[in-house]
Amino acid sequence: MKCPFCAGEDSQVLESRTVEEGNAIRRRRECGKCGKRFTTFEKVRDTVLWVIKKSGRREPFEREKVKRGVLRAIEKRPVSLELVDEVVDEVEREMLRKGTEEVPSKLIGNAVLKRLKKIDKVAWLRFASVYMEFEDVKDFEKAIDKA
Repeated sequence: MKCPFCAGEDSQVLESRTVEEGNAIRRRRECGKCGKRFTTFEKVRDTVLWVIKKSGRREPFEREKVKRGVLRAIEKRPVSLELVDEVVDEVEREMLRKGTEEVPSKLIGNAVLKRLKKIDKVAWLRFASVYMEFEDVKDFEKAIDKA
């Protein structure tokens, strides 16, 4: 495992514990080169999830891409990074439970919106404005009225 700080390849596991209801292992590591500590997660991947974009193009599901979108929506909002990770985990699990290898991007966006709406309405509106491609103030008003 490469150290994210110095790229050293010698690290020692200090602590391991199961997380996500036993579906993953969290390992606390220490770099043998620079001495800094970092955390890694191991998950079992039984299927590769593909996202079908609006254009019909297929691309692999990237949880980091979902996380970036949520992080943009919660910027300067009182939402913890742990909660963001939970949202991304829940969305990924929901998509995997569908039992298909391909999911429309619309399902992913709706799953994120559903969770953000419960957490922070401003973040929900920010995400919705990008995801639903709002063009003007009327689009915001319609979304707020539906909320």
